[in-house]
Amino acid sequence: SWDVEALFISGRIADIALTVMIAEAVLLYAYLTYRGGAEQFRTLIANLAAGGCLVVALRLALVGAAWQWIAFALGASLLAHVVDLWSRLRS
Repeated sequence: SWDVEALFISGRIADIALTVMIAEAVLLYAYLTYRGGAEQFRTLIANLAAGGCLVVALRLALVGAAWQWIAFALGASLLAHVVDLWSRLRS
């Protein structure tokens, strides 16, 4: 049986989320490249990075990491988000 509480306490839930996100990115890249739309994937990179950094911040918080590391991950997420917004507004 699944011990959901242990998944959260250990931070493994974030590892699972990151694994799913990476698999999603690989599948999207393969699909879009196959369809000749690799440029479309480039527009998703900053968005995926922002989400990934948020999940890393969650993991750090769940395992009791120092606040500085959590703040760094959140700052990286914000930076990726700003890049994503800037690239969307530019086009």
